[in-house]
Amino acid sequence: MGLGATMLSGMPLVGKALPLDAPWYTVDAAIKKQLADVALNAARSKGATYTDVRIGRYLNQFIITREDKVENVVNTESYGMGIRVIANGSWGFAATDKLDNDSIAHTAALAVAIAKENSRLLSEPVQLAPQKGYGEVSWKTPIEKNAFEVPIKEKVDLLLNVNAAAMKGGADYMNSYLFLVNEQKYFASSDGSYIDQDIHRIWPTFTITKIDKATGKFETRNALSAPVGMGYEYLLPRPEDKIHGISTLYKKRYDMVEDAAQGAKQVAEKMAAKSVEPGKYDLILDPSHLWLTIHESVGHPTELDRVLGYEANFAGTSFLTLDKWESRNFQFGSKHVNIKADKTQPGSLGAVGYDDEGVGTQEWDLIKDGVLVNYQAIRDQAHIINLPASQGCCYAQSWSDVQFQRMANVSLQPGKQTLSPQDMIKNVEKGIYIIGDGSFSIDQQRYNFQFAGQLFYEIKQGKIVGALKDVAYQANTREFWNSCSAVADKNDYRLGGSFFDGKGQPMQASAVSHGSSTARFDKVNVINTARKIG
Repeated sequence: MGLGATMLSGMPLVGKALPLDAPWYTVDAAIKKQLADVALNAARSKGATYTDVRIGRYLNQFIITREDKVENVVNTESYGMGIRVIANGSWGFAATDKLDNDSIAHTAALAVAIAKENSRLLSEPVQLAPQKGYGEVSWKTPIEKNAFEVPIKEKVDLLLNVNAAAMKGGADYMNSYLFLVNEQKYFASSDGSYIDQDIHRIWPTFTITKIDKATGKFETRNALSAPVGMGYEYLLPRPEDKIHGISTLYKKRYDMVEDAAQGAKQVAEKMAAKSVEPGKYDLILDPSHLWLTIHESVGHPTELDRVLGYEANFAGTSFLTLDKWESRNFQFGSKHVNIKADKTQPGSLGAVGYDDEGVGTQEWDLIKDGVLVNYQAIRDQAHIINLPASQGCCYAQSWSDVQFQRMANVSLQPGKQTLSPQDMIKNVEKGIYIIGDGSFSIDQQRYNFQFAGQLFYEIKQGKIVGALKDVAYQANTREFWNSCSAVADKNDYRLGGSFFDGKGQPMQASAVSHGSSTARFDKVNVINTARKIG
């Protein structure tokens, strides 16, 4: 899955450190076009039949605090060019951070030489789906307030206020984090595309810890935020963004201070909560929890490279083999399960105008009325499943990494009938309402799994009767999604996601969102994670 919030303070930073007061800027697209043309011409002269060039400037900002202290503030920048070619029917790739004409031409020649050497091992040549060039175009994340231009002091003050709210509420320890990403990406290809993109992402998060002084036992509560493809406006909440229920949740914007204050109370509730009795329960799963189950049990197994076995050595394979898709009647889930892949969704982490192969992004069905209907595929995979074109889901984590198939935003579609989470709860005799993501385990084919969460509430005869702890549910993917008996309507739809979804060798991380409304799953096996087996 990638790195959790608790590990991020030790996360290696990519690129060189920048001064904390370094101004934010973008490089002129005309300059990048000149550099790209040097690479395109050099590769063609050496025998490349196809070339694409990615010029990337990647900015990151990390602010990490603990209680009343600032632990770290870091700005980083990585800037360079990656050149991918086809020569003699094979791929070749090379990259450089020296953006003068001679270095670019040398790197293009190296990419062609690598492709020609690779061709000696080919069993069949690369088959690229056709892609018409777009000419000179651009795309920007539709942000309202650039988080990189917000003074660091303002962001630090926010995090310290968040910590103070939690400590005032009774927390013993409090860590808060703010992570910002700006990908300035330029793509050019021998197909005739020159694409300039400015992509922004933000992730505010925290971990609250409370300790029982008598026993030494402790409980934690992580933030109920989602990482998003937005600007600093995400941290400027509006009244209409709050969802009031058993826990205050948030739609398009997020109140970090309020979540911390509420989290301090809830972590105390977890200390005193009843330990769950194992058994079969109807589960009401909030989007802040369900996104991770979607990611692991739907997003990954519908990646075509996993289906084909390309990821077997590292990330595993998929139980959704081609014969299941070819049958056109494989019942992945119940009739309530409609799941789309979408690289265009505003506010999502994966939202871009064009992928890293210069393909315009789109949305498409993966699961329709419970039936598997498609996968996620890129240009050199499209022919395998009889697609006329790529679905636009190719990505590289930096200019120095080769692009490959990565997960689009994969989301459960809202129910069509008017239905709220409160309506669902009223019809549950014996159930558990789960909020927030937690630990998980899933096998190499993405079939048998176990998921926990942040907050658990017992439901009896249509009412929430109290908090629970030590909860995790177990199922296999097909059994679980076929147990889906209801999905709330679009008014409850929210995004969750991951900044650091790992895949590939060498491993690359990508950011991806998963949306849903609250959903009900019937008669799911729940275990007690604190009890020993046997």
